[in-house]
Amino acid sequence: MTNTSTEATVPTTDVDTTEKATPASSVEYSAGVVRLGNIKPAAPEVEDATPDITGKGEDLDKKSFADFGVTDPIVDALEDKGITHPFPIQALTLGPALDRHDIIGQAKTGTGKTLGFGIPVLEDVIAPDEDGYEDLLNPNQPQALIILPTRELTKQVAQDLREAAKYLSTRIVEIYGGVAFEPQIEALERGADIVVGTPGRLIDLLRKGHLHLSGVETVVLDEADEMLDLGFLPDVETLLGRVPENRHTMLFSATMPGPVVALARRFMVQPTHIRAQDPDDQNQTVNTVKQVIYRVHAMNKVEVLSRILQAEGRGRTVIFCRTKRTAARLGEDLTARGFAVGALHGDLGQGAREQALRAFRNGKVDVLVATDVAARGIDVDDVTHVINYQCPEDEKIYIHRIGRTGRAGNSGTAVTFVDWDDTPRWSLISKALGLGVPDPLETYHTSPHLFTDLDIPEGTTGRLPRAKRTRAGLDAEVLEDLGGSAPRSEGRGRGGSRSGSGGSRGGSRGGRGRSSRGGSASSSDGSRSRGSRRGTQDGDRTLNAGKGGRSDRGTRGRGRGEHSPRSDSGSAGSAGSASTGAERAPRARKRIRRRKGGE
Repeated sequence: MTNTSTEATVPTTDVDTTEKATPASSVEYSAGVVRLGNIKPAAPEVEDATPDITGKGEDLDKKSFADFGVTDPIVDALEDKGITHPFPIQALTLGPALDRHDIIGQAKTGTGKTLGFGIPVLEDVIAPDEDGYEDLLNPNQPQALIILPTRELTKQVAQDLREAAKYLSTRIVEIYGGVAFEPQIEALERGADIVVGTPGRLIDLLRKGHLHLSGVETVVLDEADEMLDLGFLPDVETLLGRVPENRHTMLFSATMPGPVVALARRFMVQPTHIRAQDPDDQNQTVNTVKQVIYRVHAMNKVEVLSRILQAEGRGRTVIFCRTKRTAARLGEDLTARGFAVGALHGDLGQGAREQALRAFRNGKVDVLVATDVAARGIDVDDVTHVINYQCPEDEKIYIHRIGRTGRAGNSGTAVTFVDWDDTPRWSLISKALGLGVPDPLETYHTSPHLFTDLDIPEGTTGRLPRAKRTRAGLDAEVLEDLGGSAPRSEGRGRGGSRSGSGGSRGGSRGGRGRSSRGGSASSSDGSRSRGSRRGTQDGDRTLNAGKGGRSDRGTRGRGRGEHSPRSDSGSAGSAGSASTGAERAPRARKRIRRRKGGE
């Protein structure tokens, strides 16, 4: 059955276009296209925590980062990347974060959360060539720790920080599993100011005595709902237990249900909950993403998909699968049909995963088939299509999947295939998000509405014509040898990677396995000791034993200090605002960075 609905219209955020519709916008779309104007999210069973600050920011197109107190080297580096005005989540968080207030930041995926915490971290960290560096507790050890759920997201965040720190000497080290230990150990030994990593490898290096967290004063948990999942909570607690208690903590995520916020507040002091959302866009999904849902038979999915990949205007495309086996098989099938495809799943070594991502970003392939391990790590602005080849497990995964398109204000298309067996699961997702499509429209590769909904040329077949096979392909990208063992040959011991486990955790736990859990008792601080040898190697017990964070630095405290936009004259006032009591408070410390080329 291929019923169509004349009520379905093209999702749009421009209300003025309704009266000035062009002939192209008068096309009748099928019932498989979500009508965003009618979205009415159902009340969640557990209410979201009420934010302390909400809004979308005011006159952001007239304000620069300098107006929010960001110093010149960072402003200049962002300008070099074409970033001159903050997104709402950045504008709302910069003030409290620069004053070192604990923050719970919530915004839709793709709206700039990385710089929301990255800029305050860079502002607070003292670089080796800046005044006060020698006064640090452990000058050559990390001052900030950023914890993320996946390897891909770790690399992305580290790269974004390096670009923002272009004119600073801040040393940023990324730590994640699936690669050899030696390069990461050498980087830590050379000195690190900011460590960005996944929990498993961080814990490995901490217990081996190579990572020292006693000097860390800023902690960030990105994608906090994922990090505080039951499977990651012990790892997060272990790391937070080794960081000085008197720290600055920030949590950022696209989704933040009440129970997760309550759990997060165990590690924070009077946090400020910030949610950036346009009053005209109260949906959990982004209005600029056109959502299409079809019921597709498993035997016909590849045929339907092959035609969608030949739609007019299709650019980079991410295809999500639930299992590694499906992702691998689909990648091979699409390659045989002439498409330039890369694969990203847990059965691949880290070198192959990075090869696929580089080829995707460099345009050598324009289709990336991935499991959910990539949903929170891919940040490519010009992804035009996201296709859920298999129905997501729940609405949160759906939100993060389709969040790979429509990023940074761009538009995009998200297509979801729902098999007959997945209909009950999808109906729950549709109800939770208020999409109004509990029973998807049955669709085959010959269905007329498929071509109309997605602007597919008539006569398109299931194979890409040879004349259109212009991409260089995955083999044109260099495959680097990053060390480490292949996932399939690794056990579940501490030396092996768990990247073969699939799902969103497949690449996130680094080289940390579980074989030691049954062999030794856990100590009170959560570490899994293998005798006294492991205890004496612990990184936090070899430097300044018994000390803890700011209290080790005397009464000077630790704060960002003043934030005057592009001003060389320091104003008094913030210097006298620091509290001298035992309660955590920002330290009054002037540190004015000059513009590059200045005296």
